[in-house]
Amino acid sequence: MCLAVPLKILSVDGRQAVGEAGGLTQKLRVDFIPDIRPGDYVMVHAGFAIEKLTEQQAKENLACIQEAVDALE
Repeated sequence: MCLAVPLKILSVDGRQAVGEAGGLTQKLRVDFIPDIRPGDYVMVHAGFAIEKLTEQQAKENLACIQEAVDALE
């Protein structure tokens, strides 16, 4: 099973970017998302941004992930 994770874009360099969630950063590709800018939120799967999100959507997704993690503890 694979999981897509919402990240906040910190920087963009061509088709590569750096995103952050929960204090962790990740390099990713943004080939599929036009006009990506720092501050935007994206859903990332297998190292690629696959969808642009609003801040509210990203926070709701992260809360659901955290809820699942908490349930496993």
